[in-house]
Amino acid sequence: MDGKRPLTKDEIAEIVRGLDPIDWVQVKLLANLRPGRRIVPMLHARAFLMAGLRGTFKRRYPELSISQLNMKVLEHLTPVRMEKPHGRH
Repeated sequence: MDGKRPLTKDEIAEIVRGLDPIDWVQVKLLANLRPGRRIVPMLHARAFLMAGLRGTFKRRYPELSISQLNMKVLEHLTPVRMEKPHGRH
């Protein structure tokens, strides 16, 4: 057994209470856009998040190059962990 269990109604209600209310105007605006245009806000949010992480890592690891910082950002955001090739450490 993996130790996971379904959430209770009370636990779900507590999670929902912590969410911001739905912005129905924004939902309607997005629903009226073509699918290709619908993803633009998500791409902007992703770029904002990545810039924030890059800035945080730059303060934490000032010795790293931009390429190395970008790899740290990708490593942080990627759930799959790649093994290093044999012979490299």
